[in-house]
Amino acid sequence: MTQEASMATTMLGSIVYAIIILAVGFWGAKLITRLVKGLMERREADPALTGFIGNLVNALVITFAVIAALNQLGIQTTSLVALVGAAGLAIGFALKDSLGNFAAGVMILVFKQFKVGDLIEAAGVLGVVETLTIFSTQLKTADNKTIFVPNGKLIGDNIINYSTKSTRRVDLVIGVSYDADLSHVKSVLEDILANDDRIMKDPAPTIGVLELADNSVNFAVRPWVAAADYWGVYFDLHAGVKTRFDEAGIGIPYPQRDVHHYQMEAPAQKKAKK
Repeated sequence: MTQEASMATTMLGSIVYAIIILAVGFWGAKLITRLVKGLMERREADPALTGFIGNLVNALVITFAVIAALNQLGIQTTSLVALVGAAGLAIGFALKDSLGNFAAGVMILVFKQFKVGDLIEAAGVLGVVETLTIFSTQLKTADNKTIFVPNGKLIGDNIINYSTKSTRRVDLVIGVSYDADLSHVKSVLEDILANDDRIMKDPAPTIGVLELADNSVNFAVRPWVAAADYWGVYFDLHAGVKTRFDEAGIGIPYPQRDVHHYQMEAPAQKKAKK
């Protein structure tokens, strides 16, 4: 066998092996991706995170298969790997904010501080979570506006989730006149709460004098309600307190000031007296 024929046979064998490596790599990528997704789905991971991790695993396996195939063909991949690494580093610096949002999105999906449908307050925004993606979270505000908040801002701030608990406490401050009978005021407030079926008996509401303010004696009124009834009870209690206080003759004070008027004599009048 001539040298040229031997080289051709060797090259043909390398090409066949490279094709086999690629075929096994693509088949293995699908298999491993399917296994990873199945494992995450059994552990009830978020679908967005499951899809992303599956795509990432698929891309990594295919990349290794391509590098192995190139090595089989005798192509030096050291410089190629270094070039890809340098390019990845440069892209990382250019997209550091996006990568930060991505990392925050992964943390949100893994630790599950909130989910779609929850009412949350974070990054200066209060709204219901409509869509949760790797890079941003879509919220709907009470006045039906849509706000897209980068995940980096969410994870870097306090997150208040109003939907994790089934009950909430309504905190009211009710001011009455200093002339009012405090025991009578408390009795009226207790009756208002007792006549609202939405207010829970256990835990019992708290009613007490909170402070002696400049113009009023302030009562703390703190009933417990189901989370879904919070705003209805909040608004109705304010209206009910005003109505019942008017009926009971209990004054609700407002800020007052004493104005003292001094009359100053003109200079001409002072000279005339002298």
